[in-house]
Amino acid sequence: MNVAGRGRPPLLGGRLTNRLPVLRAERRLSRQDLATALGINYQTVGYLERGEYNPSLDLAFRISEFFGLPIEQIFSRERPRPLGLLEGDGE
Repeated sequence: MNVAGRGRPPLLGGRLTNRLPVLRAERRLSRQDLATALGINYQTVGYLERGEYNPSLDLAFRISEFFGLPIEQIFSRERPRPLGLLEGDGE
């Protein structure tokens, strides 16, 4: 089934975008801090942030629970929009 045919852009190269660097910065966490909390290597956090690695479903849920946000507010197939901006704001 063609995902693009349902009004969604195709997933290019299977890569996800994410808000991890912003979420980490807002909470003043180092990559090591986040890695320790999630039980992963700090290098994995870097790979995730750069989009070089997609998380497993288990890791995506752990990240979601850690930040207290739904997975879709952290990871996306499209370029993320700022969380604080709603449609129609700023005009």
